[in-house]
Amino acid sequence: QAQLVESGGGLVQPGGSLRLSCVASGFIFSIYGMTWYRQAPGKERELVADINSNGNITNYADFVKGRFTISRDNAKKTVYLQMNSLNSDDTAVYYCKAPLRWTTLWGQGTRVTVSS
Repeated sequence: QAQLVESGGGLVQPGGSLRLSCVASGFIFSIYGMTWYRQAPGKERELVADINSNGNITNYADFVKGRFTISRDNAKKTVYLQMNSLNSDDTAVYYCKAPLRWTTLWGQGTRVTVSS
């Protein structure tokens, strides 16, 4: 059964950093591009960053450019989101997504709270 499991969220002070991980199982991870999304309280889910299957092409939403870095390790079937210079606007549940051929697969999300 295909599955994505995110981890790494938590409470962090403004200006701090976190690294999120998304571990895949049940499908051939290395052939799919992967995307991180987030959903803040009361807001719609929005795209944060994406990465192609071999990791050499990345794209970022304007609001995270220069602060967040997406990467992947195909041997570990894991995609990462390194988040630096966090601020309160980054408070959200973060999800990873895989566009599988037969379905769109989402993880359960990991909560990030930026607060002093």
